[in-house]
Amino acid sequence: MDAMRSMLQKRKNGMKFAGIPSFCTANDLVIEACLKQALRFDDYVLVEATANQVNQFGGYTGMKPADYRDFVYQIADGIGFPREKLILGGDHLGPLTWQNETEQDAMAKSIELVKLFVLAGFKKIHLDTSMRVADDPADQMLTDETIARRGAILYEACEEAYQELLKKNPQEVRPAFIIGSEVPIPGGAQEAEDSIQVTSPEAVEKTLRVYREQFEKRGLKDAFDNIIGIVVQPGVEFGDADIYHYDRVKAAELTKAMKKYDNIVLEGHSTDYQLPESLREMVEDGIAILKVGPALTFSLREGLFALSMMEKMLVPEEKQAKFIEIMEEIMVQNPGNWKKHYHGTEDQLAIKRKYSFSDRCRYYFAQPEIQTAIQKLFKNLSEVEIPLSMLRQYMPQQYTKVRDGLLPMDPKELAEDCVVHLVEDYNYATKLNYVISDAFCR
Repeated sequence: MDAMRSMLQKRKNGMKFAGIPSFCTANDLVIEACLKQALRFDDYVLVEATANQVNQFGGYTGMKPADYRDFVYQIADGIGFPREKLILGGDHLGPLTWQNETEQDAMAKSIELVKLFVLAGFKKIHLDTSMRVADDPADQMLTDETIARRGAILYEACEEAYQELLKKNPQEVRPAFIIGSEVPIPGGAQEAEDSIQVTSPEAVEKTLRVYREQFEKRGLKDAFDNIIGIVVQPGVEFGDADIYHYDRVKAAELTKAMKKYDNIVLEGHSTDYQLPESLREMVEDGIAILKVGPALTFSLREGLFALSMMEKMLVPEEKQAKFIEIMEEIMVQNPGNWKKHYHGTEDQLAIKRKYSFSDRCRYYFAQPEIQTAIQKLFKNLSEVEIPLSMLRQYMPQQYTKVRDGLLPMDPKELAEDCVVHLVEDYNYATKLNYVISDAFCR
């Protein structure tokens, strides 16, 4: 049994903390950190790419699905992480990046997109057709029937691609699918919100019913055997400067209603920046797939900034990598990935480019100038002695690990451990008896 369906079976058997984090990222250092932590526990890792990161045209990473697979495999091979313990996921697969095109054109591209993900070996497929396309009425919400009809078309395309894989390998694992029409936008809210509306049980019931109807219309009667999850809004979200924390009381009506479906779990998006206790409550309540994205690169950015502050004191100015300054320069020169998300005065924008929870700087990490600055930062600090007392000032969690001999005083390892610190919150939430050092001290 594959890891995703195994998680479902564990929950059926009464393991209420059985769940899985979904690390949605295309950053090499973040992926390496996630894999290193899993390697310590001989664990599976679910790594996902969104349709705007990776698609048949390259997305903003320049990678097609097979390229992303090879990119992740190369990182895994480099640290000795077994490929068979890697689960690749495709997130928000549908017309997300083609909303300005007609349904005919957007869906044709979406069909090609999902096929490429399946053919590349991705085993968790989120079918997201919740967005309007150009010829949908602009003043009306999409109906559940329209969303489900388009989703069924994409599921059928995935099934065709899977049958192609079976011809080459009769043992090929069938992908597990996620559906859902109440999908938080990728990367968090763009504007401050007064409150978050939890998905109603009625909305979930209708989504499941309408999808069944649309599957049956296309002769896909066994499709729900492969639908393992549905995306809902459990009341968690984050924006530029706000975090909406999970309140299990407000979500109780939804989570209790879903307990009768022992073959489907809830998937929570935008779980970034939640407390570890809140994440664990979500899993216990049936939100067993926890998506996290921007918080991963936010944590990496924190580590790189801390290293940069130490570099300013330990390395002559003319030799410094100046990562913070270069990142700001590149973002100002190329505002397309942050301008519509950040608002305010020039001083406020300068702060948001660095410290926003939305973490739009993640779109720039792959830029050659920033990659060069990161590698120079690592090299500079590897050639000097970082005083333990200084490490405590700028990286207190990593200081403790270095002090206790659990982490080397290596700049790359220090930066990646900032990501590990976040990953531990998700391990605590999804694994029985997993304890983290500060889970009860926040």
